[in-house]
Amino acid sequence: MNNKLIVPAMALAVLFTGFSGKKDPVKGINVNDLDVSTNPAKNFYEFANGGWLKNNPMPAEYSRYGAFDKLQENNDKMLRELVGQLAQKHGSQGSIDQKIGDFYTAGMDTLSIEKAGIAPLKPELEKIQKAKNFNDIQALIIHLHSLDIYPLFSFYGEADSKNSEMYIAQLAQGGLALGDRDYYTGTDARSREIQTEYVKHIGKMLGFAGYSVKQAETLASKIIAFETQLAKASKTRLELRDPEGNYHKMKLSDVQNLAPNYNWQGYFTGIGLANPGDINVGQPDFFKEVNNMAKNISIENWKAYLTWTLIDNTAAYLSSNFVNQNFEFYDKFMSGRKVIRPRWRRVLTTTNSILGEPIGQMFVEKYFPASSKQRMVKLVENLRFALGERIKQLDWMGNETKEKALEKLAAIRVKIGYPDKWRDYSGLTINKSSYLQNILNGRKFNFNYELNQINKPVDHNKWLMTPQTVNAYYNPNDNEICFPAGILQPPFFYTDADDAVNYGAIGVVIGHEITHGFDDQGAQYDKKGNLNQWWTSEDKKRFTERTETLAKQFDSFVVVDTVHANGHLTLGENIADLGGLNISFTALKKALQENPAPAKTDGFTPEQRFFIAYARVWGQHITSKEILRRTKEDVHSLGLFRVNGPLPNLPEFHKAFNVQPGDPMYLPAEKRAVIW
Repeated sequence: MNNKLIVPAMALAVLFTGFSGKKDPVKGINVNDLDVSTNPAKNFYEFANGGWLKNNPMPAEYSRYGAFDKLQENNDKMLRELVGQLAQKHGSQGSIDQKIGDFYTAGMDTLSIEKAGIAPLKPELEKIQKAKNFNDIQALIIHLHSLDIYPLFSFYGEADSKNSEMYIAQLAQGGLALGDRDYYTGTDARSREIQTEYVKHIGKMLGFAGYSVKQAETLASKIIAFETQLAKASKTRLELRDPEGNYHKMKLSDVQNLAPNYNWQGYFTGIGLANPGDINVGQPDFFKEVNNMAKNISIENWKAYLTWTLIDNTAAYLSSNFVNQNFEFYDKFMSGRKVIRPRWRRVLTTTNSILGEPIGQMFVEKYFPASSKQRMVKLVENLRFALGERIKQLDWMGNETKEKALEKLAAIRVKIGYPDKWRDYSGLTINKSSYLQNILNGRKFNFNYELNQINKPVDHNKWLMTPQTVNAYYNPNDNEICFPAGILQPPFFYTDADDAVNYGAIGVVIGHEITHGFDDQGAQYDKKGNLNQWWTSEDKKRFTERTETLAKQFDSFVVVDTVHANGHLTLGENIADLGGLNISFTALKKALQENPAPAKTDGFTPEQRFFIAYARVWGQHITSKEILRRTKEDVHSLGLFRVNGPLPNLPEFHKAFNVQPGDPMYLPAEKRAVIW
């Protein structure tokens, strides 16, 4: 079950290099990463990143490669060493060392995996083939959901958006292997190409599972038709960004009336939640279509769809024919990767997905210094103070709304580094004999862990990311920001760099996460994390007008050929980037008053170093296919536009680099987005 509300700062689930205690040879800004031949007033992204992009070509295994990914490569080696030591250690049966070591060992046992072929999945496939009626189909859906595999719809536990102290059951649209409805409904050339290749991909995978060519082709056509029917009933990604529009709290009887052809009491009893209590049905119209399909889809077509869902969700853990075809479609065709990642990195990623928290516990014990946490606490409070000062000075917001905004700001919870309490994994069974079975065991274990929290008070100490993750998030239901240990290192955070660099990098990340509490979605939640209109109508109108200015700016950016960015899909992240820059720059100016810096370092003023440090975080190579995929799916803008998009709105940036009217990086005052 995956949480739907957290708002990550980055589209990158990237890990860090660790804290070795060694001095970094480059403090903050490496002038070799710049392209000083580029005028910063014309293209600041190229100015700040041109040298790095030239000296760090994209490896074939990537579809996007930047400073984050290079750090991840180094960090993976460190994690590999940690996990590899446990694999060799042979910990006592049932210990966490044994579970991590054996999980990784089983994944690296390619000889056994290759020899087994489809065999590890056969018991599950046979269950599907035995289905005789729709009651059997419903039982199979229950079973797959309990394995964290979600055909038809999604289910998870999450805080009630209007009673944020309680976890409740959540039902949401889902069931699409391609992930986005528009891939199925689109009629443009790229969408048509994807639809054609997807059918071929399904056919090949079914062939590996034992179907004849003719059978596989026939079933593939039925499967895409099934998923297309779901897609047509699904909301767009933009529609899913509306918290109120996706909140429909019901009792079990209401859900049964909404979709009477589906046995909802049987579903909840089957997954282990016989008395689900309040249920949020995110997209009622989608479940009306589920009701229709329950009655009108043949059992054979249901079986074909469930067979495909199972294979699609496990292919990466089977023999090489499944693994390679999975790569060919999802990574190579969809994203533009040229070669598959090394086996050890893929297995390490999967080990992290199941046992990430205990691995994280070992990680922080070895690599995370207490001093980093202490500095972060101070930085966060400096950024909180800076936003408070900016809110007080806003000329577009009335006093009543300002008071509520300041209350919400003061109430934001802060998590840094790692959890205060670690999860218990004693109930998870892992051994060396079957990689796939370990994964299914782990998924079921995690499903039950999440299930057990529904209808209980919210655990404010729970973390939604592992400590080793290089990312951060804002959770609107908890009104909290979280910074895992993984992000507290270069290029975000330097233990001994000047303030300008740290405020430009980690400072903006902090400001970004705080601003998520006041973006177009976060602003709909009050200080307790409840959907609640705390704005006056006049202030809300002015806020919307200002955010629309930013959305239109990003709508104008061309990503590839004639394809434009989607400024409304990425609006929340763009507001957070712009807010993060403004807040952190304000905090830097205060810091420089208290601790004056040299006029110039490496030829750049503190203000210039601030903006360079920010831009360097987003330098990245990216394939055209990955650009198109992310433009359709991702709520984050591309790296280029996370730099050249918000900066023209800042007069401080114009001043720092002498950006003049007529320069590409200049926006006249009347066209700037001025929000937070």
